[in-house]
Amino acid sequence: MKRVYSEPNPIFIHHLKDLLEDKGIKSIIKNELLSGGVGDLPPTEVWPELWVMNKEDKVPAERIVDEFLQSIKANSESWKCSNCGEEIEGQFNICWSCGQETTSN
Repeated sequence: MKRVYSEPNPIFIHHLKDLLEDKGIKSIIKNELLSGGVGDLPPTEVWPELWVMNKEDKVPAERIVDEFLQSIKANSESWKCSNCGEEIEGQFNICWSCGQETTSN
């Protein structure tokens, strides 16, 4: 087994696990129940960890995780509405003020 990714948000880790399994990569989540140790243990030691079962899957799994993280980053950048000039948070595709759709997302 090889560790692929660690993250404090268990929902995020589960989503990544689902992405890997959709591509046929078997994986498990370790440290899922260690959050009770926060305060007694270093915080990063109790984060859930995503592991692949086969060492050959480590590189493809890391690629899938990296692509997903890049897509989140790209969608988090704010944009300016071309119609009314309102600044819109990146996760939204439609201006809340005038209803104009983004042309860049």
